[in-house]
Formats: sequence, structure tokens, C-alpha cells
Amino acid sequence: MADQAGKKTTHNKVGPVLSAGEIATAAIDAAYQDNPDKEVNIEDHHAYIRVEMENECIIRRETMEANLGRPFQMQELETVLSSFAGQIEASAEYMRFYLVKKL
Repeated sequence: MADQAGKKTTHNKVGPVLSAGEIATAAIDAAYQDNPDKEVNIEDHHAYIRVEMENECIIRRETMEANLGRPFQMQELETVLSSFAGQIEASAEYMRFYLVKKL
């Protein structure tokens, strides 16, 4: 990819694209809470919301539970996950979006 000046640019943004609603709102808050050292970019397109940050984004089950005020299973996040950028690693405790560094 090249910018307008012809310099090579890289896209290192990763994160979920979520259908709007209660779980998406809790996930946005969790993205900020679970990645405090990152700049979080939110694109709200009304029907869906894109959450992006550089290289790695983690959303933890315990943070989702705190934000929703109820028990939460990570599978619930999958039901509103319409797409994502990067690679994904999912477990019962977290969902991680990341880039694999090329050598």
C-alpha cells in the first residue's frame, strides 16, 4: 500500500466489527479497559461498530461481566461479531485480535 506521496504505508489495525447493541457497547468499554496503553478508534456506522487499535486488541470475559452487570460467556460476543480485522484467538476467558509479525 502507498500513500499520496508514494511512500509505503502499513495497516496495523486490528479489532472486531460488532452489530450494535448492549453487548457491542460493553465490548467497546472493555476494549478501552483491557487495552489501557492503546489508542482505540471507534467507527459507529449505526447498524455496526468497528473497534480498531494497533497490532493487538484483547477483550476479557471478566471485563464484559463487570460492564454488563451479569455473567457473560465469550460465545455471546461471537453472536454479534460480524467481522474483524487481523487474526483471532478465542477462549472462554478472552477474545484476542492480533497481527502476526512477518520476518
